Amino acid sequence: QVRLVESGGGLVQAGGSLRLSCAASGRTFSNLAMAWFRQAPGKERECLAAISRSGGRTYVKGRFAISRDNAKNTVYLQMNSLKPEDTAVYYCAAVAAFRDTYYTAGYDYWGQGTQVTVSS
Repeated sequence: QVRLVESGGGLVQAGGSLRLSCAASGRTFSNLAMAWFRQAPGKERECLAAISRSGGRTYVKGRFAISRDNAKNTVYLQMNSLKPEDTAVYYCAAVAAFRDTYYTAGYDYWGQGTQVTVSS
């Protein structure tokens, strides 16, 4: 019911920055809480950032920032000072939210993922 398409991944040198985008369709975007996860080879998927329906409440881990544009049905992940250990597949996730808060688990909809590779 919700289609999520990530973009913006790629190869970047250590110390660089990337901004990932995730375009959503299929449901009213402002009814969805959103998040970004990543999974590195041999590691569990981890939540990097989450944002409430309105964008007023956020959770971020480390050097990341999350934002959303409800007019464009898009959520973003800004990553700065990237390190080789940030190399992973990055996923966008969505869940229908009744409250205007963020969630770090329990997501129903996932994108296909975008690869981020940080070279040393």
